[in-house]
Amino acid sequence: MRIPYIVLAASLLVAGPLYAQTPAPQTAPATAAPAAPDASATAPAEAATPAPTKSTAAAKPATRTHTHMTAAQRFEAANTTGDGHLTKEQAKGHLPAVYRHFDAIDKDHKGYVTQDDIKAYYAAQRAAHHATKASAKPASSN
Repeated sequence: MRIPYIVLAASLLVAGPLYAQTPAPQTAPATAAPAAPDASATAPAEAATPAPTKSTAAAKPATRTHTHMTAAQRFEAANTTGDGHLTKEQAKGHLPAVYRHFDAIDKDHKGYVTQDDIKAYYAAQRAAHHATKASAKPASSN
């Protein structure tokens, strides 16, 4: 069975750069003799380390440090007083959408919102969105 040369060439073109970007393992031989002291051994550590290249400087870290929080967790983090009432200032850093729409969410103008107020606001927004989406659909002709 002959593999078309174009398929082989394409796979080499794709695999080549991927293989080139994988770091080589850094292992020292077990029977290596101690290196002779030279001028670089007495130089400061900053001079011995190579400058970061463009590819290593732009590389992303291997581990993700950001975790996703639920809406309830974000509300609790923002509610610094722990009373279940979120003021506009408390929402500012943790819940930017609540901060932007605070006056619409706080219908009774209490000066704070609760999780139930936020849920009711978003439910009303979804209902309004679906109503406009349904009215915009053309009627199907049978």
